[in-house]
Formats: sequence, C-alpha cells, structure tokens
Amino acid sequence: MPEEKITFPSIKDVPASAWQKLSQKKIYFGHQSVGNNIIAGFKDLMQKHPELKLNIVETADDSDFKAGLFAHSRVGENLDTKIKITDFVNFIDSGIGKKADAAALKFCYLDMVVDTDVGEVFSNYDRSMERLKKKYPDMTVVHFTEPLTVSKTSWKTWIKKLIGKTDLWEYADNIKRNEYNNLLIEKYGGKEPILDIAKIESTRPDGTRQAFSLNGKTYYSMVPEYTTDGGHLNETGRQKVAEQFLILLANLN
Repeated sequence: MPEEKITFPSIKDVPASAWQKLSQKKIYFGHQSVGNNIIAGFKDLMQKHPELKLNIVETADDSDFKAGLFAHSRVGENLDTKIKITDFVNFIDSGIGKKADAAALKFCYLDMVVDTDVGEVFSNYDRSMERLKKKYPDMTVVHFTEPLTVSKTSWKTWIKKLIGKTDLWEYADNIKRNEYNNLLIEKYGGKEPILDIAKIESTRPDGTRQAFSLNGKTYYSMVPEYTTDGGHLNETGRQKVAEQFLILLANLN
C-alpha cells in the first residue's frame, strides 16, 4: 500500500478574527535554542502575513503581562530536564500563571539521548504540568513533543543492520525521543493541545515521513532539508514549525 501522506493546516485556513483574538492573548513560552529558531519563524511569517500581529517580548516577568503578548524566555540548561521543568514552574508560580492564557515548555533535542530514562523524564513533566493545571485552571498548558535530529547514517549503518546488530548509535538518540513522544501523545493526545514538533520536523514537503526501522519498529527523524546542523531549524524548518504553533494557538478556546 502507498504511504499515507500527511497534510498540515495553513495560515490561510484561519480567519482574520482568530488572528485578532490571538493578538490579545497573553502567552508564555519557555525554551532554549530551537525555541529561538521558532521565534525567528514567527517573525518571518509576520512579514509575509500582515494579519499576524503578535507582540513578541523576551521576558518571564509577570509585570509585563498587561496586554496581549507572546512572552518567551530561556529556561534551565540543556541536558537537564529537571532544571528546565523547575525553572518553568517557578516562572509560572511567580505570577505568570495568574495572568497567562496559555503556557508551553519545550525541551531541546539535547535533553533526550541514548542514556536518558524517558519514563522518569515524562513522569516528572506530567506531575509538574498536572499541578500547574490544577493551580491555574484559566491557563491552558500546551505540550510539545521532543524535537528530533537528522539520523547520521552511512554504508556502515546498513552493514550493521544486515549482520543483525540491534544497538546502533546512529539511531539511539532519536529512538529515545520517539519513545518520549509516544508517552506524551498517549497521555495527552486528543485531550489537550500538543504541538507535535517531531511530526512536523519529520514530514517532508511531499507529506511523506523521514523514518528508519530497527527491531521491527518504525521511528522518525528530522528531514535533512529543515536544518543547518542536524538539529537546529533553518529558515524552511522554522517557518514550518512556527506556522503550526501559531495555528494551534489561534485555535485555543
């Protein structure tokens, strides 16, 4: 059977009234470097689409949440999800939670690698977000899947697979990211808003997926054309992710 192709909604599918409503919302986004790529994507799209009028401010100070804005800041340190979660929660508890309409924490691809205990990471994230949702019922938590990287394979990789090797470093990090994403989608999919950045990053322009298989399972990796270095988003990639993030936000109640 032919591979099922994925299509994403377009900015043009969203009515102007929804963009106007979004411009009046207060949103907080905690991130690291790929988050900066997404912010750059916002600015690219705002130049192309005058109906997008986001007030983008780099801040985690609740005193700035007076009128509509898209606030963002760095949280924690790469390679340490606990610190990122703690920082995000502290920013929300410092006053943002009482003022923001929505908030999102995005991990970096560096946060999940071969030796990561993805179950522990997800449990910590889930407990923290559940607490925030109960404490701030008027603030919507937007979840992010874990970003992917390009799987750097060569002829040696295929030889390893042919001879039956099952532990391939070329795939190991992305396998962990896929495992985390499966946990997140299983918990929140269809129930709470998710920006599936991994799905966007792994979908080619023709709608097919960048994938690999190991031990009878299929995993996804980043489309090489969307990155400059194997992990960060280039202009094409950042606009694809930014567009879907904006559409998700515009469709929030």
